[in-house]
Amino acid sequence: MKIFIVLAHPEEKSFNSALFNTAVSALEEAGHEVKTSNLYQTNFQPVSDKRNFTQLKNAGFFKQQEEEKYAVQQNTFSADILSEQEKVAWCDIMIWQFPLYWFSVPAILKGWIDKVFTMGKFYDNGKIYDHGFSVGKKAFLSVTTGGPEKNYVDDKYGNINSILFPIHRGILEFLGFAVLKPEVIYSVEKLADEERKMILNNWVERLRNIGSE
Repeated sequence: MKIFIVLAHPEEKSFNSALFNTAVSALEEAGHEVKTSNLYQTNFQPVSDKRNFTQLKNAGFFKQQEEEKYAVQQNTFSADILSEQEKVAWCDIMIWQFPLYWFSVPAILKGWIDKVFTMGKFYDNGKIYDHGFSVGKKAFLSVTTGGPEKNYVDDKYGNINSILFPIHRGILEFLGFAVLKPEVIYSVEKLADEERKMILNNWVERLRNIGSE
């Protein structure tokens, strides 16, 4: 299978990076094709504006969705967007690896979403959910948290599935992806070395069978 992994963490020695590197190795060893985007390492620029395009349809008044549809027709997306769009279009499964920041994705990943998933390319009027451009593809999140699992209940932080719902339903399913169960690692800073090894081993086992999920 063709698998695309996006990493959004600034530290190369972090556990997020360990999960990312482990995933790449495990998937390649299992015979899958893997492409990656390490957003901090490549200094991905997250601000979405006129610079998304090499040419504008209307330079006098910027409407991003209109410019996106024009760019699909005229092939005028900037190079950083085109390269990421090609990876999304190429893959059978997409994985996002990131730490939970304020119950959401880090800003650099949100900017990647804003710039890459353009109108006319990945969604359009009526071409969403079961009719989306990415129907037939799968996606899931691999997330670390600072807080312990016991805090992710309704009368505290809220259930983790409720927290991730805007990403699952509002982005991935909206585009047509079938969303798999998230991989959630709680209270990552407090994990002992043996716990980290066990988590990575379990991660490898899951990824070996990811095509059948």
